[in-house]
Amino acid sequence: MQLCLNSLLISHFRSHKVARMEPDARPVALFGPNGAGKTNILEAVSLFSPGRGLRRASAQDMARRPEALGWKITGGLRSLHQLHEIEIWSEEGAARQVRIDSKAAAQTALGRVARVLWLIPAMDRLWIEGAEGRRRFLDRMTLSFEPAHAEVSLAWEKAMRERNRLLKDMVRDPAWYAVLEAQLAAAGVAINANRRAALRQLEAAQADAGTSFPAATLELVHSEEDLPGSEEAMRRALSDNRARDMAAGRTLIGPHRADLIGTYASKGVPARDCSTGEQKALLVSLILANARALARDFGAPPLLLLDEVAAHLDAERRAALYDEIVALGAQAWMTGTEASLFEAMGARAQYFEVTETDGVSQVVSVAE
Repeated sequence: MQLCLNSLLISHFRSHKVARMEPDARPVALFGPNGAGKTNILEAVSLFSPGRGLRRASAQDMARRPEALGWKITGGLRSLHQLHEIEIWSEEGAARQVRIDSKAAAQTALGRVARVLWLIPAMDRLWIEGAEGRRRFLDRMTLSFEPAHAEVSLAWEKAMRERNRLLKDMVRDPAWYAVLEAQLAAAGVAINANRRAALRQLEAAQADAGTSFPAATLELVHSEEDLPGSEEAMRRALSDNRARDMAAGRTLIGPHRADLIGTYASKGVPARDCSTGEQKALLVSLILANARALARDFGAPPLLLLDEVAAHLDAERRAALYDEIVALGAQAWMTGTEASLFEAMGARAQYFEVTETDGVSQVVSVAE
């Protein structure tokens, strides 16, 4: 069984006025010069999953300039044994809207019909920059296994914003906090459980990996104080910490304080201390492990979005990556500046050239 897009129509999105593609189930290689609009296509595909997409941009920022009329993305999505018509759009900067099979749906509903993973150049510094990026990386993987993780994460963020507002306003009445802290406790424990379940899935999937990419050992790190193990313990901890949180003006315990620590398993070297090439290889390894786990859990491998991934791998690892993608049966959307970067794929992929003229991108199918 497979998950793939067999049609994609992009209208007034980023640099694209209109782009039509009719891919088959094979991997998709997008090639063309820098700035032509290749990553914009990947961003459009990333919106077939819950969340803000691979650039985490607002709906308004996705609109083509200077028109800024709004944008629309339509796709025919083959998901397991069903074909879904997905429409995603925004009008004049308003919040994104979704229709699945002609029926209005919440963004979170996309997680029930599609799984999308991505690896983009901005993630190359994941291991050496702040913990927030690593949490986001972990939450994307967690969401791929458990679509409800999006809802519980939103519940946490909403309740924490409201509690932080009380803290900044120096509100001391405990009645104002009690309901919010109960919501935070329930959401916080669920987030932690979902993350740990995802890490177990990844660990099992990495055990099935070959030797082309190094396996990573992952550990979710937080203090017992930051994230107590039960709802009641967390509710009490939030209550007990109000004075300290009020002094700081924000909530100081919870899943937003956790960190993801990666280690190059066979060397026992922290990912942050690895070479740039090793750090990239570890990320590729994790994305592939995530895809393998989803192939078992969801019933089909996810859509993979790999932006400029070929340029940062040597020829041997590029070939190994392509072999792994084909073995998975995944529809991977890959970008590169030259078609030659995908030479090892041969007829196993389909090719589209992306160019830009006077600020307008064009997409043309190219025979292998």
